[in-house]
Amino acid sequence: MSGARWEPQSTSPSPWRKAIETAHNGERHAYGFGQRLRDYWALGKSLQTGLLLFTGVAGFSSARCPVLSWSSLLALLGSLFFAVSGSTVLNMVYDRDIDARMKRTQGRPLPAGRLGAGEALALGLGLSAAGLIWAFSLTRTYGLVVLAGLFFDVVVYTIFLKRRTPWSILWGGIAGGMPALAGRVLAVGRIDLLGILLALAVLFWIPTHILTFSQKYAEDYRRAGVPVFPNTHGERLTRGIVAISTALAALIMIAVAVLLELKWGYLRALGALSFLLVVMAFTTVVRPSSSLNFRLFKFASLYMLGAMGLIALG
Repeated sequence: MSGARWEPQSTSPSPWRKAIETAHNGERHAYGFGQRLRDYWALGKSLQTGLLLFTGVAGFSSARCPVLSWSSLLALLGSLFFAVSGSTVLNMVYDRDIDARMKRTQGRPLPAGRLGAGEALALGLGLSAAGLIWAFSLTRTYGLVVLAGLFFDVVVYTIFLKRRTPWSILWGGIAGGMPALAGRVLAVGRIDLLGILLALAVLFWIPTHILTFSQKYAEDYRRAGVPVFPNTHGERLTRGIVAISTALAALIMIAVAVLLELKWGYLRALGALSFLLVVMAFTTVVRPSSSLNFRLFKFASLYMLGAMGLIALG
């Protein structure tokens, strides 16, 4: 069988061969305007973008000063939405070859051939530029923080480090913490301790979210040639890193709540959420299982949403 080449018996090409030839020739499947819009929306990873926007709102709402008007809140949401979704689209353009080799991501608009890289690049650049222009029109410091988030995410994390080292998630985490810091900066006009702590909470939360995900799809990442901790350092060390970073994220969130002098009810709710997250993380170290690992991945997002919600409401 070595060196043998399989040929289909039918004279008409199979659906698989037609799909490969279509993608290889750079052609795109014909589809309606609604589907195109859905594909554009998918490029921005709406759930991820929404969570980052929520951390920005929490940072903004943490300031106890008369800036919480609808106009300023909408400006925050609009500028962050354009910047975050724009950087995500640019990442999708750069990583389209990786996505094509991973079973989990082969159906995305770019590797599936439904959208062209050129139009996706134009979309990403346009959204990013709109977000940055809007951000700098609000305040220079706020604009610089938004620019830093975009730079760390696209240039440092995706282009330079993602394919070279599993430690790229550190820079991805820094980028992920920028919306929370940006929200705080827009409210108070400067970078302060609470803004830095909110960004650090997201930074240390990132491994809980990303590493549990990479454990589930370790084979996909190996196939794509992307170094992730489960493949480069083993499952045991990965679980240890997740547990430690989870505990740090929870402690920092509680410290933020204490410094903001939240009422006892909010503190108690945040403490309960933090305790449950840390227990789940350390349980994966003692009793590792794929099901518990995936539940931790899911709960990590709910934790960040709930914790930031308590900060905003409190």
